[in-house]
Amino acid sequence: MQAAQIHALLNLAIAAGAVEMEFYRNGFREQKKADGSAVTEADEQAEKLILAGLAEIAPDIPVLAEEAASAGHIPELGDRFFLVDPLDGTQEFVHHRDEFTVNIALIENGMPVLGVVYTPVYRKLYFGHMGHGAWVKQIPAKATDHAGTQAEPLVCRTVPACDRIAVASRSHRSPETEALLQALKASRCTPAGSSLKFCLVAEGKADVYPRLGRTMEWDTGAGHGVLIAAGGSVHCFDDNREGDSLTYGKKTRGFDNPHFIAWGARA
Repeated sequence: MQAAQIHALLNLAIAAGAVEMEFYRNGFREQKKADGSAVTEADEQAEKLILAGLAEIAPDIPVLAEEAASAGHIPELGDRFFLVDPLDGTQEFVHHRDEFTVNIALIENGMPVLGVVYTPVYRKLYFGHMGHGAWVKQIPAKATDHAGTQAEPLVCRTVPACDRIAVASRSHRSPETEALLQALKASRCTPAGSSLKFCLVAEGKADVYPRLGRTMEWDTGAGHGVLIAAGGSVHCFDDNREGDSLTYGKKTRGFDNPHFIAWGARA
């Protein structure tokens, strides 16, 4: 993508976050989707804004977005498409925990080549561009444009042989995950919500993020994009064995992911 398009994508994530913060402060209605998961007005309004913005920024690129997909609106994707989760961590949002994020990823040939993750409460903007690097910006209060804010580079730390720092879901822990954390030689584990877990590994604040629960492609694409641009990787995990890199556009699976493990920089 061109620099001007990436600039606009980052501002789009900030704008979606501002929409969500209005509901977060002032109240919202929670509903249940057909699969039993929660959805709020904030999810719907943020996705509407993002879809309109993407139609202006890159009208030739199809978009797979969570709420539209849940309603059965799945476009013909091809080898290049956007993945959008307008509000990842709806349970965090509903329970007024601050770790929800806006997620936009660009997928090419099954891999996230661009990832944008924005935390509306903390106003931290993470973004990664494969082959170019990854960065984080602290967005000033009430700012609508990231221009002029300092970008700090993100580089994964080298994963140590033992005493690893793990990050895991705050809402979806299981005994299997606890056992895997031990097998991964994690001496500490930080709970976190949403795609922020990928970003913590990208920042070098954690070494590994295992996920044994179900996720959808829009849950992981943006964070995955940030992480690999920072030097990390994400691998499928099945039958207690790591496999190939996690990929996207899995239509035959209904766009859900297998279990996976996300790593920092491994020697």
